Amino acid sequence: MPTHEVVLADSSAGLRDALALLEGLETVGIDVERADWHRYWRSAALIQVGGAGRVALIDPLALPELGDLTRLLAERTCVLHAMENDLGPLSSLGIVPSVLEDTSIAAAMLGLPLGLEVLLRDLLGVELTGDKSAMQRADWEARPLTEDMLAYAAADVADLPALWTVLHERLRTGDREEWYRQELEAVRLLPPVEQRRAWTRTKGVGRLDSAAKARLRSLWDARERLARSTDTAPSRIAADKTLVDLAVRPPASRGELGRRGLRRGAVRSWGATLMEALRAPTEAGAHASSGNRAASGDHERLSARVPTDQERALVDELRAIRSERAEELGIDPGVLCPSRTLLGAVLSAPASSAELRDALRLRPWQWEQLGDRFSVALALDGDGRPGSPQARQPAARGSEHAHG
Repeated sequence: MPTHEVVLADSSAGLRDALALLEGLETVGIDVERADWHRYWRSAALIQVGGAGRVALIDPLALPELGDLTRLLAERTCVLHAMENDLGPLSSLGIVPSVLEDTSIAAAMLGLPLGLEVLLRDLLGVELTGDKSAMQRADWEARPLTEDMLAYAAADVADLPALWTVLHERLRTGDREEWYRQELEAVRLLPPVEQRRAWTRTKGVGRLDSAAKARLRSLWDARERLARSTDTAPSRIAADKTLVDLAVRPPASRGELGRRGLRRGAVRSWGATLMEALRAPTEAGAHASSGNRAASGDHERLSARVPTDQERALVDELRAIRSERAEELGIDPGVLCPSRTLLGAVLSAPASSAELRDALRLRPWQWEQLGDRFSVALALDGDGRPGSPQARQPAARGSEHAHG
């Protein structure tokens, strides 16, 4: 196990020592530990900054003023892994690094595994230790933090700059840096996770009929309101798969909820609210959480409609095309085009290639790979005019091999 020089900053003096440790590093790794397993709001419970064997563990719960840290990071290249999880919590503390890189996005563009543990092992020969599952479930807002938690946190950032150096070189030599830059900017501009949550993203929603979708939306909205008002992680109220099951087979009574996946405490605290949501699904839209308005509108309306057999066949056709091209490029199909956008694009019935591009919400690099192929599949000619209805029939293609 690598040995790192670690400073825990939980006082003003400790913060000065931590920042002194980081002097001389032009590039630093950053990570944020949160209590996501327990809480709804994604607040920073610990900030890790480091590189070249030096790590500062900064406790924002004990430090009311982080201006010196903000200024230090503004002068450095900051490398994160899956930064969409951490930018919101950092920004809420006034920490907005000016130069950002993301090893997870870089790995995706290269067709590499996305997990930090695997990347460090395969590219740098660094083995991370510790129980990752236990650390993800830990309450990082509790104090004091254990030695195992501190060691785990330090290891997450110590080698991020070195990992970025390797990945950046591969992006450059593989002529994929422009793809990476487009993805990086798109992720940087994402709203906080809490604002991106939507019932239409629930796994399995596409298989439900209209009545079950209405019940799922009502349940999801009720869970969202409970989660926000009590600062409880939604999964601790009811897991997504439990919501889908309840929407498909509504329970006859509150007592049945405990046999359908809800914890006893959840049934006691929130069972009545969930049962009421099941009884009044048509009212779900009127009470949708205001923080999720960006997820509503045409996309949500289309997602609620049950597709026809022909529309499903067209989605399968697009999925097969996407998988074929992704295999040629050596990347995951979901990186090339997220699965959830395919159905919405078909349901929107685009009349031109431009409308199809807008419906799919693809970046330029993605459209460059898929635009012509998708337009042919939907019989949209080069001038942006739709082809004949007969031409829109899906071609015979091995769609059973398409990736989700």
